[in-house]
Amino acid sequence: MTEENKKPLEEEAPETETAPEPQPEGEKTAKGKKKKEKGGITFTREQVEQMELAVKQLESTKDQFARLAAEYDNYRKRTAKEKETLYQDAKADTIKEFLAVYDNLERAAVAPGGEDDPHKKGLEMIFTQYKELLKKLGVSEIEAQGRPFDPERHEAVMHVDDENLGENEVAQVFQAGFVLGDKVIRHAVVQVAN
Repeated sequence: MTEENKKPLEEEAPETETAPEPQPEGEKTAKGKKKKEKGGITFTREQVEQMELAVKQLESTKDQFARLAAEYDNYRKRTAKEKETLYQDAKADTIKEFLAVYDNLERAAVAPGGEDDPHKKGLEMIFTQYKELLKKLGVSEIEAQGRPFDPERHEAVMHVDDENLGENEVAQVFQAGFVLGDKVIRHAVVQVAN
């Protein structure tokens, strides 16, 4: 074989990998400190330690900031919820005081006699207006008549045996109950059958 033929064969032969030569960690300066090179810049051991300490402090500060931001967000949500709860409770307490007026207007509107009396018609109009006002405030009457007894919404004051009514069915409503959203403002006072 000629030398020209030998060269391509040598190039095709796999090269053996050699272990990389150990790099010196740093060289000592006149004061006995080691130097490290990073990207062409030389740092002393003290400078490297200071940078590592600064990175740790930065991470710690970032963590503290994230925790503080999360605590503030939780605080903001909690206070908004508490404020809404306080508002709803105050609203419910105020409406509860006005339900006595509702009861009196209801009694006057259903009282017999004087159907053509302008005073009775006026009372009925006031009662209707009062019911509309409660509806706008989000207050609704608890449906009780003919429904199953619910201790969460009804207050049983009497019991009656009636074959025409089912087990634990409300036979009569003595005083209307009201809810504001899902919160019971006043339980319905009822008579329960069987």
